[in-house]
Amino acid sequence: MKTEIIVIGDELLIGQVIDTNSAWMAAELNHVGWDVCRVVTVRDEAQAITEAIESALNHVDAVLMTGGLGPTSDDITKPVLCRYFGGKMRFDESVYKQVERYFAGRGLKMNESTRHQADVPDVCTVIPNPVGTAPVMWFEKDGKVLVSMPGVPHEMRVAMKGEVIPRLRRHFGDHDTILHRTLLVYHNTESGLSERLQDFERQLPDRIKLAYLPTPGMVRLRLTARGDDETLLASLVDAQTDKLHEILGNDIFADGDHTIAGALGMQLLQHQYTLATAESCTGGNIAHEITDVAGSSRYFTGSVVAYSNEIKQNVLHVPAEVLQQHGAVSQPTVELMARGVQQLMGTTCSIATSGIAGPDGGTPEKPVGTVWIAARCGDTTVTECCQFGGSRHYVIERATQRALLMLIELINH
Repeated sequence: MKTEIIVIGDELLIGQVIDTNSAWMAAELNHVGWDVCRVVTVRDEAQAITEAIESALNHVDAVLMTGGLGPTSDDITKPVLCRYFGGKMRFDESVYKQVERYFAGRGLKMNESTRHQADVPDVCTVIPNPVGTAPVMWFEKDGKVLVSMPGVPHEMRVAMKGEVIPRLRRHFGDHDTILHRTLLVYHNTESGLSERLQDFERQLPDRIKLAYLPTPGMVRLRLTARGDDETLLASLVDAQTDKLHEILGNDIFADGDHTIAGALGMQLLQHQYTLATAESCTGGNIAHEITDVAGSSRYFTGSVVAYSNEIKQNVLHVPAEVLQQHGAVSQPTVELMARGVQQLMGTTCSIATSGIAGPDGGTPEKPVGTVWIAARCGDTTVTECCQFGGSRHYVIERATQRALLMLIELINH
């Protein structure tokens, strides 16, 4: 089945809000074997929305829309859909009762604008929204389906998982299964990896494809298989995964579509290690990445954001003479920061960073983008001086990913 996603909102087109809905929706649709042919973002304008709907319904079986369903004057999706599908607005008592319950549960008072959330086109099937006020609406035309959902990510996800995908499966029936298997690879560039795997790619069965997905510090290898026999597909993918392990060996550091922080967490759990971080230039970003992984409390104890030299001295016990002689951005300092936070938190492992993220603060000897990183496991410390180009944000992100990978490499050494 072919699908298209339409996201609506001026705020998306001016960069005020980042569209996370479409990526999540595409992944969920892919899990059940449906192709997402296109993602379109349009402004809160009637003609733009209408043209997007018309184009989508000419090419796909189902269209999923988010946004423009709020109670304010700039939310025009409902009337546009009503006109497009040839209906008129009606007051839906069941939607109104749901909105009342929603407001009462939060100790809020209803107003006239919110009351209009219960106005829906009479040509749609209303799907209740248990976690918000905007109803989910299901339209059908010439064998095609359009579902309009709120733009609030939590509300959309509840609707998708609980109602929309099950209804689409019942409406359109079962389709091909799509299986993905992802391996995380380091120590290889995308082009170098492609050369190593030329023979492997030539022998792949027709129903299996290999994709290269590079990110800083690693490449994701994704095997995708499509067919109507899930058991057969799984065995084929398993066999090809085994071949990749034979070819790449220890360059594969994780099986599964994990973040680098997620892969590190698996390594820590496997070895029953614990971790703490001491961060200067990354400002807590490493700790953020680690704690963004569910279950990280089993191995992550805490972090010291040692932005000033006083904190490096008084909390992490970096001697003043080291800071004076070598500077905060130096190998001795970052090594002592890693040891200091390891002792302070009583952990097996630690990570420390100190650098110049910019845009100011660089010198000829230590230009902007210079970052010293230390990874420590037990009594062993490895350090690396990195030079990252780009914006302040990019330097912080690159330093974060490199620091996590360094600890993975140390643990696997």
